[in-house]
Amino acid sequence: MGAFDYISSFCSVTSTKTSKRKPMQTVEIKVKMDCDGCERRVRNSVINMRGVKTVDINRKQSRLTVTGNVDPNRVLKRVKNTGKRAEFWPYIPQHVVYYPYASGAYDKRAPAGHVRNVAQAYPTASSNAPEEKFASLFSDDNVHACSIM
Repeated sequence: MGAFDYISSFCSVTSTKTSKRKPMQTVEIKVKMDCDGCERRVRNSVINMRGVKTVDINRKQSRLTVTGNVDPNRVLKRVKNTGKRAEFWPYIPQHVVYYPYASGAYDKRAPAGHVRNVAQAYPTASSNAPEEKFASLFSDDNVHACSIM
Protein backbone atom coordinates (compact mmCIF):
# COMPACT_ATOMS: atom_id res chain seq x y z
CA MET A 1 0.00 0.00 0.00
CA GLY A 2 2.91 2.39 0.42
CA ALA A 3 3.55 2.79 -3.33
CA PHE A 4 -0.15 3.22 -4.06
CA ASP A 5 -0.51 5.98 -1.43
CA TYR A 6 2.60 7.69 -2.79
CA ILE A 7 1.30 7.71 -6.38
CA SER A 8 -2.25 8.67 -5.42
CA SER A 9 -0.97 11.75 -3.60
CA PHE A 10 0.18 13.11 -6.96
CA CYS A 11 -3.04 12.27 -8.76
CA SER A 12 -5.55 13.47 -6.20
CA VAL A 13 -7.42 16.67 -6.85
CA THR A 14 -8.23 18.67 -3.77
CA SER A 15 -10.77 21.40 -3.77
CA THR A 16 -9.58 24.24 -1.60
CA LYS A 17 -12.23 26.72 -2.61
CA THR A 18 -12.78 29.04 0.30
CA SER A 19 -15.41 31.69 0.24
CA LYS A 20 -14.46 35.02 1.68
CA ARG A 21 -17.54 36.15 3.54
CA LYS A 22 -17.54 39.60 4.95
CA PRO A 23 -17.97 39.68 8.71
CA MET A 24 -21.27 40.74 10.24
CA GLN A 25 -21.00 44.44 10.97
CA THR A 26 -22.97 47.62 11.44
CA VAL A 27 -22.43 50.57 9.10
CA GLU A 28 -23.66 53.98 10.19
CA ILE A 29 -23.96 56.77 7.63
CA LYS A 30 -24.96 60.41 8.00
CA VAL A 31 -27.26 61.42 5.15
CA LYS A 32 -29.69 64.34 5.11
CA MET A 33 -33.29 63.24 4.52
CA ASP A 34 -36.04 65.84 4.47
CA CYS A 35 -39.16 63.91 3.50
CA ASP A 36 -40.65 60.43 3.14
CA GLY A 37 -39.54 60.28 -0.49
CA CYS A 38 -35.89 60.89 0.46
CA GLU A 39 -36.11 58.24 3.16
CA ARG A 40 -37.70 55.73 0.78
CA ARG A 41 -35.08 56.39 -1.93
CA VAL A 42 -32.19 55.87 0.53
CA ARG A 43 -33.81 52.74 2.00
CA ASN A 44 -34.43 51.18 -1.42
CA SER A 45 -30.87 51.86 -2.52
CA VAL A 46 -29.36 49.69 0.23
CA ILE A 47 -32.10 47.16 1.05
CA ASN A 48 -31.43 45.11 -2.10
CA MET A 49 -27.67 44.82 -1.56
CA ARG A 50 -26.29 41.33 -1.03
CA GLY A 51 -25.69 40.58 2.66
CA VAL A 52 -27.93 43.29 4.13
CA LYS A 53 -29.94 42.02 7.11
CA THR A 54 -31.57 45.18 8.51
CA VAL A 55 -31.87 48.83 7.52
CA ASP A 56 -32.81 51.41 10.17
CA ILE A 57 -33.36 55.08 9.38
CA ASN A 58 -33.57 57.86 11.94
CA ARG A 59 -34.62 60.94 9.97
CA LYS A 60 -34.38 63.25 12.98
CA GLN A 61 -30.67 62.47 13.43
CA SER A 62 -30.06 62.06 9.65
CA ARG A 63 -28.72 58.60 10.40
CA LEU A 64 -28.81 55.41 8.34
CA THR A 65 -27.83 52.14 10.05
CA VAL A 66 -27.21 49.06 7.91
CA THR A 67 -26.48 45.70 9.55
CA GLY A 68 -25.23 42.65 7.70
CA ASN A 69 -22.35 41.09 5.81
CA VAL A 70 -21.59 44.19 3.77
CA ASP A 71 -18.65 46.36 2.76
CA PRO A 72 -18.99 49.84 4.33
CA ASN A 73 -17.52 51.61 1.30
CA ARG A 74 -20.02 49.95 -1.06
CA VAL A 75 -22.92 50.99 1.18
CA LEU A 76 -21.65 54.58 1.20
CA LYS A 77 -21.27 54.52 -2.59
CA ARG A 78 -24.83 53.23 -3.03
CA VAL A 79 -26.22 56.00 -0.81
CA LYS A 80 -24.23 58.64 -2.71
CA ASN A 81 -25.68 57.34 -5.99
CA THR A 82 -29.12 58.54 -4.84
CA GLY A 83 -27.88 62.12 -5.18
CA LYS A 84 -27.63 62.73 -1.46
CA ARG A 85 -24.49 63.97 0.26
CA ALA A 86 -23.41 61.19 2.61
CA GLU A 87 -20.51 60.41 4.93
CA PHE A 88 -19.72 57.84 7.58
CA TRP A 89 -21.26 58.64 10.97
CA PRO A 90 -18.75 61.05 12.51
CA TYR A 91 -20.17 61.17 16.04
CA ILE A 92 -19.54 59.08 19.13
CA PRO A 93 -21.28 59.15 22.55
CA GLN A 94 -20.08 61.97 24.77
CA HIS A 95 -19.41 59.78 27.82
CA VAL A 96 -16.77 57.80 25.91
CA VAL A 97 -14.53 60.83 25.30
CA TYR A 98 -12.15 62.20 27.96
CA TYR A 99 -12.26 65.80 26.70
CA PRO A 100 -15.64 66.40 24.99
CA TYR A 101 -15.05 70.15 24.61
CA ALA A 102 -11.63 69.88 22.96
CA SER A 103 -11.14 71.93 19.83
CA GLY A 104 -13.00 70.34 16.97
CA ALA A 105 -14.85 67.79 19.11
CA TYR A 106 -17.88 69.87 20.05
CA ASP A 107 -20.34 70.25 17.19
CA LYS A 108 -23.63 72.13 17.42
CA ARG A 109 -25.18 69.94 14.72
CA ALA A 110 -24.37 66.71 16.60
CA PRO A 111 -27.30 64.81 18.12
CA ALA A 112 -27.86 65.19 21.84
CA GLY A 113 -25.22 63.38 23.87
CA HIS A 114 -22.79 62.97 20.95
CA VAL A 115 -19.55 64.72 19.95
CA ARG A 116 -17.37 64.54 16.86
CA ASN A 117 -14.72 61.81 16.89
CA VAL A 118 -11.38 63.67 16.87
CA ALA A 119 -7.93 62.73 18.13
CA GLN A 120 -7.67 65.74 20.50
CA ALA A 121 -10.53 64.36 22.60
CA TYR A 122 -8.38 61.47 23.82
CA PRO A 123 -5.37 61.83 26.13
CA THR A 124 -2.00 60.99 24.67
CA ALA A 125 0.06 58.13 26.10
CA SER A 126 2.84 60.45 27.26
CA SER A 127 0.61 62.91 29.13
CA ASN A 128 -0.62 62.01 32.57
CA ALA A 129 -4.01 63.63 32.83
CA PRO A 130 -4.62 65.03 36.33
CA GLU A 131 -8.25 63.90 36.18
CA GLU A 132 -7.14 60.31 35.92
CA LYS A 133 -4.83 60.63 38.93
CA PHE A 134 -7.60 62.02 41.13
CA ALA A 135 -10.16 59.52 39.90
CA SER A 136 -7.93 56.60 40.83
CA LEU A 137 -7.59 57.75 44.45
CA PHE A 138 -11.04 56.43 45.34
CA SER A 139 -12.54 53.08 44.53
CA ASP A 140 -16.22 52.27 44.70
CA ASP A 141 -15.45 48.57 44.60
CA ASN A 142 -13.15 48.60 47.64
CA VAL A 143 -13.96 51.42 50.04
CA HIS A 144 -10.97 50.58 52.26
CA ALA A 145 -8.58 51.26 49.37
CA CYS A 146 -8.76 55.03 49.74
CA SER A 147 -5.20 56.27 49.42
CA ILE A 148 -5.80 59.61 51.18
CA MET A 149 -6.33 58.05 54.61
